[in-house]
Formats: sequence, structure tokens, C-alpha cells
Amino acid sequence: MELEYPEDLKYLDTHEYVRLDGEIATVGISAFAIEQLGDIVFLELPEDGDALEAGATFGTIESVKAVEDLISPVSGTVIARNDGLIESPETIADDPYGESWLIKLRVDNPDDEIEDALSASEYRSHVEGDE
Repeated sequence: MELEYPEDLKYLDTHEYVRLDGEIATVGISAFAIEQLGDIVFLELPEDGDALEAGATFGTIESVKAVEDLISPVSGTVIARNDGLIESPETIADDPYGESWLIKLRVDNPDDEIEDALSASEYRSHVEGDE
């Protein structure tokens, strides 16, 4: 099955994505990461109001195979977290780039934050090179 990597997103090599809409960043994990993890059983996310630094851990995702840290692609303040996913983490694979976002942040410096992130084509090359 061909995995999708929407062009309007930026990706980290640690498999998080970010969609920047003005100063609001929506953060999630890629379909590739979800496929690699397998059945997701637990998700730990920060609280609203928490300050995050780009490159820092903001939570964990646990599957039957592994526990992985979640890395923030941007610096900012958490303004929302997806409580529905915390309650039903197994649903993350249903819509990774839509309903299954993890957190939303108010970004400190929107223009500077994601210049080091990968484009969809760069990310695709990164993950398909790992197979």
C-alpha cells in the first residue's frame, strides 16, 4: 500500500509532521510511523498551556512493539490536545493527517520555525530509503 505524505505539511526525520496555518501549528505523526509502530495502545500528550521547544520531547506514543518519544517540530505554547486520541489511541491510523492530529501550538516564530523540516518529497525519500 502506498502511504500518503501531504504536500502542505513539513516533516521531521523522527516522523512528526507540522501544518502551519499562520501562527497555529498542528502536529501529528506520519502514516509511515503509525505503520511501523503497529497497534497503538497508549498516548501521552502535554497539557494546554505547556510551553514546548523545537526538538524537545512533548510526549510518548506506545504500541505493542515499542514506546517512542514524540518530538516537537516547533517552539510554542500548547493550545489544544487531541483528547479523543488519548481515550482511543488505536484510532490514530484512521486519519493521521486529519482527525488524528496530536497537539496544536501557538508558534513563537512561525517564519523561522520549520525551515529545517523536510518537504513531503524529502520525507518520502527518507522513509523509503529506510525500507
